[in-house]
Amino acid sequence: MKPLLITTLTAVLAAAGAAHAASSDDAMLTLASHSGCMACHHVDPGAKGPDGLPPVGPSWRDVAAKYRGQKDAEGNLTTTVLKGSNPYDSHWKGKASGLAMPPNKVAISEGDAKKLVHWILALGPN
Repeated sequence: MKPLLITTLTAVLAAAGAAHAASSDDAMLTLASHSGCMACHHVDPGAKGPDGLPPVGPSWRDVAAKYRGQKDAEGNLTTTVLKGSNPYDSHWKGKASGLAMPPNKVAISEGDAKKLVHWILALGPN
């Protein structure tokens, strides 16, 4: 009887975790859409931008892979979201057609930017 209870409990917890993750994904995608992020970025790599070029900004799974495990990645990326990036430091050649990210402080609060960046960095490979 105990193995069945443990198996059932494990299945219930896994389903609850998956439901929470999906809810979090929905909330973050809604935040990103309302903040204008989805105009330039996609979650998954391989999406096309205008005229069949790469998208304006890198995919968030590519961002997660590039910065995973880097110290201060969350803080640095939050600053980039809020203040923008330098077009001379572009390091997404071939993956993005935009040269720089504009400042977004008028579109998203610092707290929401932190939440979104945290979610992006937690994305796994596609």
